[in-house]
Amino acid sequence: MKTIELIITGRVQKVGFRACIRHIATSLGITGEVENLPDGRVHVLATGEEVILEKFVSMLYSCPRAIIRDIDMRTFILTDFPDFSIKRPL
Repeated sequence: MKTIELIITGRVQKVGFRACIRHIATSLGITGEVENLPDGRVHVLATGEEVILEKFVSMLYSCPRAIIRDIDMRTFILTDFPDFSIKRPL
């Protein structure tokens, strides 16, 4: 198991991208969270098996209406999430 952090840039807000990410993650058995950042990017923390996480990242490009320009990915401290959730601003 491993946790990755993604910072995704492009047309990724107000296009249903977070819901698409959650759908892909839950279909693959990945736990974590996704949130919009104030600067227009999307932040993702995802925990799962390495091979599944690689598939998850490649599947993000299939989300309709989103146009991904770049995905900055790094390994994050292993985090145990109960499910995959969309974080909403307070």
